Amino acid sequence: MSDKAKGTVYLVGAGPGDLGLMTLRGRELVERAECVVYDALVPRQMLSWCKEGCELVDVGKRAAHHTLPQHEINKLLVECARRHALVVRLKGGDPYIFGRGGEEAQALAEAGVAFEVVPGISSAIAGPAYAGIPVTHRDCCSQLTIFTGHEALSKEAGALDIPGIAAAQGTKIILMGMARLRETLRALVAAGQAGDTPAAAVQWATTARQRSVRATVETLADAAEAAGLGAPAVVVIGRVVELAPALDWRCRLPLAGRRIVVTRTREQAGELTGALRELGAEVVELPTIRVVPPENRAEFAAAVVDSRHYDWLIFSSPNGVKRFFDAFFSVYEDIRELGGARIAALGPGTAAELKKYGLMADVMPRKAVAEALIAEFDRKAAEVGGVEHMTMLWVHAQQARRTIYDELMKRKAIVDECIAYDVEPAPAEGAQALLEQGVDLITFTSSSTARFFAEMGLVVPEGCRIASMGPVTSATLREYGMPPSVEAELHTIPSLVQAIQTLLAH
Repeated sequence: MSDKAKGTVYLVGAGPGDLGLMTLRGRELVERAECVVYDALVPRQMLSWCKEGCELVDVGKRAAHHTLPQHEINKLLVECARRHALVVRLKGGDPYIFGRGGEEAQALAEAGVAFEVVPGISSAIAGPAYAGIPVTHRDCCSQLTIFTGHEALSKEAGALDIPGIAAAQGTKIILMGMARLRETLRALVAAGQAGDTPAAAVQWATTARQRSVRATVETLADAAEAAGLGAPAVVVIGRVVELAPALDWRCRLPLAGRRIVVTRTREQAGELTGALRELGAEVVELPTIRVVPPENRAEFAAAVVDSRHYDWLIFSSPNGVKRFFDAFFSVYEDIRELGGARIAALGPGTAAELKKYGLMADVMPRKAVAEALIAEFDRKAAEVGGVEHMTMLWVHAQQARRTIYDELMKRKAIVDECIAYDVEPAPAEGAQALLEQGVDLITFTSSSTARFFAEMGLVVPEGCRIASMGPVTSATLREYGMPPSVEAELHTIPSLVQAIQTLLAH
């Protein structure tokens, strides 16, 4: 193999912990990467964005505990660039703010490796902000000093200018300072820093584990110790700390401090994840299923082509709607090619997916269960002309319950099946360890998510509660010994979110 590097290394800041604070450019590169070299403080969920086959290398940098020393990491990046076209070096916060990204960039430059830097949101700014502390404010300060508390104060080469920091005006931020917090604060006071200056420490900033204490420079070490606060934490010194009681916006969100697992497919998780994050929750996406093509693709394609000849199209799920119309528009250019078929949808979620294609459901039960759809057909028999001798195409998943088919056939309808997709377990490496890190609630939006969760050997942590999308999902959960704590009134994401909010209300 040639020594010449063939790839580019991207030094990417992963941000302070909240996945929503990762830059768009950073996520794009993680998704495209052939190799990701990551630190201990990088949220593990970011690694789920990697494509299949991506090489993952844990270099485990955290305080004094390093899987690899820095010079070895530098060499590793050069080696990775020789084997891969796109390498991401994923670092907590920002690569150039006490992240030793500058040293890594120098090593890459000296080795002739192409590199780019993607800045990240630093915990120095985000941590205080998530605790209600603006690091600058016109009424308090117009100056900001950021320094590391990681180095020993007696260190000669590159020692901190404690007198200069103590004399500086405005806000002061200490990163990586919890191990020597008492020593650093005492040194600042001895150098002239007013001991009664407001101060705060924010641990695990921007995550569900975030905790903070407010005190003064003289008393903060005692307050942090009494509260059990340790690394990783950001320390803030300055009058801006006094603004926290009024500006702590995050603690007022209804799901603040809650960690919630979403088990939907990665493609579908966005709506639920977004709604929960809006309410302040930290969301962990842990897909237990993935949607795959049906066993017999030819039969599926033929059913879609012939769909224009049916009196009724019956859709059992949003996935079925999407798969059906992906195939439909690969054959036909105009939605009117459906002809005069009437539409039935199994619940509001499926109806909402149909609406994206400009289609309204003629029959839709409030509850997304097969029995409710049949009852709705019976209730609307006069209005829709009954089902006897009607030709119907039922679009569903490979493993769907047979109730719709059996009951409509009993009513003398002519029912054909269109199996649009199947589901299978999603890879779940490290999933149980992720659950054991502390979870308040796990959401299940279908029987498949519940079944595969159990069959993969995953266990609900003690004290963790369960939210179910509907009665069929709840029945499956009970079957596997995971009774739900709450069930959505309707089979929709908003209804599930409302149920969760009520359950976990502070």
